[in-house]
Amino acid sequence: RSLTRPDRYPLHSGPSAGSPGRAVALKPFPSPAGSRRPARPSSAPPLSRPHSQRDPGDSDADGYAAFLEDGGDEAAEGSWADRSPLHEAASQGRLLSLKTLLSQGYNVDTLTIDQVTPLHEACLGDHVGCARILLEAGANVNATTIDGVTPLFNACSRGSAACAELLLEYGAKAQWESCLPSPTHEAASRGHSECLEVLVSSGIDVDQDLPHLGTPLYVACVSQQIHCIRKLLYAGANVQKGKHLETPLHAAAQHSSTEIVNLLLEFGADINAKNTDFERPVDLAAPSSLVERVLLLHEATPSSLCQLCRLCIRNYIGRARLHLVPQLQLPTILKNFLQYR
Repeated sequence: RSLTRPDRYPLHSGPSAGSPGRAVALKPFPSPAGSRRPARPSSAPPLSRPHSQRDPGDSDADGYAAFLEDGGDEAAEGSWADRSPLHEAASQGRLLSLKTLLSQGYNVDTLTIDQVTPLHEACLGDHVGCARILLEAGANVNATTIDGVTPLFNACSRGSAACAELLLEYGAKAQWESCLPSPTHEAASRGHSECLEVLVSSGIDVDQDLPHLGTPLYVACVSQQIHCIRKLLYAGANVQKGKHLETPLHAAAQHSSTEIVNLLLEFGADINAKNTDFERPVDLAAPSSLVERVLLLHEATPSSLCQLCRLCIRNYIGRARLHLVPQLQLPTILKNFLQYR
């Protein structure tokens, strides 16, 4: 189709005017004030890398300059050149600019080459106000990139509990098919316990088992995120469900945190469970380490009757009804005991 003038950049004018030298002489125009690349999530590697987290450049102008200098190689990787002003405003938290652009008729669900929407950018940047404006304007709350990444995934990747809660209020789907990136696993792996609490409150399956990742509890144990581990266990996560035959205790035993190992054992982790290689957790612990000593001591020490009763009662109540424990006609001290308080 023919392009209108607003769609054209200075680089288009050289060839069209018949002056080859004009295109060569062009210099990148200055970057907008305050322009920056989108903030990456925490240092931990993402379970499924959102395309909106790439490192194209500091602005559209810089992106074009880099594109020319690199011979156009970034085109195959998702250059920033396809980002609209709406994406820029959302990623930088510019409320007024966002409102102005929407009032001028910009499509609220404008897509980049990688199918990233402005809502993806707002959530990745923890800009709740921008996310709210976009949602009120009719943004697709469950939009997915070519990688299957949703705005909720970006919010959990960034650790923005406020954005996650807002998205869920507007109907965001917290759990998808096993082939798509999981917000729950992302929050658990990065230690974003507040996001995890928001997701748990929305009624997610805390034992969602993804073939390539396992359960959220297993992922949290692999990443040594004790606050998320505690949150999942309190929510009724199955302490035995991990990845295939590998239990969360197997994952924890390979690290040095005795606190995590003790926590899993307190919630009834089976010290004799074997993985696909017929190894127990103690077999995976470093020789002569504190973790190995804890596991060997637990193996030689019988569980108390109180502990066995608590595990039995919690299993009988069931995960879906654990939140009703405070309403039981029982002494407060007993209700607290059942809730590990």
